[in-house]
Amino acid sequence: MEVKEESEELSEVKEEHHVKPEKNPLSCSKTKNKFLNKRKDNTSFICTQCGKSFTAKQSLEIHMRIHTGEKPFTCDQCGNSFSQLAHLNRHMKIHTGEKPYKCSHCDERFSQSANLKRHERIHTGEKPHTCDQCGKSFSIISHLKRHMKKRRAKKSFTCTQCGKSFTNKRRLEIHMRIHTGEKPFSCDQCEKRFSDKQDLKIHMRVHTGEKPHECNQCGNSFSQSSSLKKHMRIHTGVKPFTCHQCGNSFSQSSHLNTHLTVHMKEKPHSCSVCGKSFSLLSNLHKHEKTHTGVREYMCFECEKTFATRIHLKQHDRIHTGEKPCKCSHCDKRFSVSSTLKRHERIHTGEKPYKCSHCDKSFKDLTGLRSHERIHTGEKPYKCSHLKMSYLHMLLFLLMNINLT
Repeated sequence: MEVKEESEELSEVKEEHHVKPEKNPLSCSKTKNKFLNKRKDNTSFICTQCGKSFTAKQSLEIHMRIHTGEKPFTCDQCGNSFSQLAHLNRHMKIHTGEKPYKCSHCDERFSQSANLKRHERIHTGEKPHTCDQCGKSFSIISHLKRHMKKRRAKKSFTCTQCGKSFTNKRRLEIHMRIHTGEKPFSCDQCEKRFSDKQDLKIHMRVHTGEKPHECNQCGNSFSQSSSLKKHMRIHTGVKPFTCHQCGNSFSQSSHLNTHLTVHMKEKPHSCSVCGKSFSLLSNLHKHEKTHTGVREYMCFECEKTFATRIHLKQHDRIHTGEKPCKCSHCDKRFSVSSTLKRHERIHTGEKPYKCSHCDKSFKDLTGLRSHERIHTGEKPYKCSHLKMSYLHMLLFLLMNINLT
């Protein structure tokens, strides 16, 4: 236990004093004197480089590797070397795939306890790292450091159009393209143009089919890291975007924005064919395809066509057998998130669809619509056989009248 505690202290000393192997020992004289005066009475093993004292010889030997750069523990898989055996053991989990630390809120697993602790803050909302300048808090210390770096950086390059400032000339030049409309980077496949080289690089993956970002849960691949991050919420169940009107939560901001239209009474976008109104213009455009019959998205497996890209993507899973949406309560999986959501109500007992005529609630919209017909008296389904029997009876009566 003592060795472990002192080993942790070594890391702190390394960070605090930035002692390097090639550095002259005399330059550390102040630190040396500090530690000698503080601990010389109860310690016998002293570092000759920085003056830190230890109660065990083994602790001193481990500490000395900071100064010498010695890394005696080597990974037999990739050749990486480490100064401590514990660091090698932690590294080996990358190769073995071992993830012993499981999140208590979702099914996500981690190879290191520190990573688990950091992940669980997504669920708890804990932000222990606070900026002492502005009071802003962060869940990860690296985010705080990045924030502090931005605050310290002198922003001497200012945009003459909007007043936004930047730390270097290059960033200002890229920003100015927003105002000038300049797009110097052109795709050689489709001639689409971009203001930033990185945007072109990401776009090229549409043509090459490259998807470098792979999900470690289901194997799905994505062309952008942001897309993978959104996808991972299917597995983790994390829903960081909450509606302030009703408290419903969503995994993506776009889903929340779509949901917010439920609370909007105004529907300014009307269909010129049937008069149906929509709160979002994008929803009107989707609806209009039901009249035009345009189905621009085709499945290459069976040549079936679809009006929207999302419907094609969902259909593709019939051929691939992919079921990325896993129930957080049981092992059942689904190809579509809406089916998963409906299924999970079996476990939660949630009944979000409430009858406007009475207090009865339902798990799905179909159940609500069927129930409301009790109140409205609507009977939309007619029996084709019964209709024919009435016609036959009418003809029979007419024939009898004519005969008499």
